[in-house]
Amino acid sequence: MEFTKYMHLERFGTAEVEGIEIGVAHVFPKIDGTNGSIWLSDDGEVVAGSRNRDLSKGDDNAGFYAWVKEQSSIKQYLAKNPEHILYGEWLVPHSLKTYRDDAWRKFYVFDVMCAGEFIPYEDYQEGLERHGIEYLPLLAKVRNGNEVSFQKCLDKNVFLIKDGEGTGEGVVIKNYGYKNRFGRVVWAKVVTNSFKEKHHKAMGAPLVGQQIIEEKVIEKFVTAHLVQKVHAKIANECEGWSSRYIPRLLNTVWHDLITEESWQIVKEYKNPKIDFGTLLRLCNARVKQVMPELF
Repeated sequence: MEFTKYMHLERFGTAEVEGIEIGVAHVFPKIDGTNGSIWLSDDGEVVAGSRNRDLSKGDDNAGFYAWVKEQSSIKQYLAKNPEHILYGEWLVPHSLKTYRDDAWRKFYVFDVMCAGEFIPYEDYQEGLERHGIEYLPLLAKVRNGNEVSFQKCLDKNVFLIKDGEGTGEGVVIKNYGYKNRFGRVVWAKVVTNSFKEKHHKAMGAPLVGQQIIEEKVIEKFVTAHLVQKVHAKIANECEGWSSRYIPRLLNTVWHDLITEESWQIVKEYKNPKIDFGTLLRLCNARVKQVMPELF
């Protein structure tokens, strides 16, 4: 098999996941690490990938590739299930610092794919359990839910969190029989307000008055979480932070905004006319606003 990129999670309530709540939805904790995948190559070798690429010894995504190579349990699982791809989160420090000390530098499976289809939780959980492979547990099954019912699930997400340190990043909503209006299988996410607003005071009071479209886009999509997550990923990959990585930070945040949010921007703002030069300047300013200590 070859590298297969994992889907982009969509915000619950957007058109991309309209109707995902109809029927039985599975709700899982969302943890704040870095995305990874593991599968067998055509010659039977256990290989790994990050969100966007194959990994190797010299490009191992904060130690993930080296860790995978040492895991006999994963090798045994894939030997019995050579058609499976394991998708999960490699838990290394990003924005959320409240995970238990014993939770770090482990891989937590959140999806299993076979022949291009995602396997339901009930079908893959036992196999992972039998091989001692960590995975994200099911928080709740919700029939014909709504925003209120999924918000209640946020309080249940204490998976891996230290006692008394609140809840996790948010939850992921899956409906295994669902395809969106565009014919794609896609999952939804709900992120806690405390996580989204962690740096509200540092960002200052919002302006009152008319905004240009570029300001609205940056305000909504270039979040403190996004900037901090990119910064943490670069620091992990480079074994520390240096000011020489600032151009990479700015370029990566800009890249993520355009590649991951463009379709949502087009839909939400009704095919807006955007000056991308202005958008880029505002994006760079937002990064500096979120992490002024780097500049």
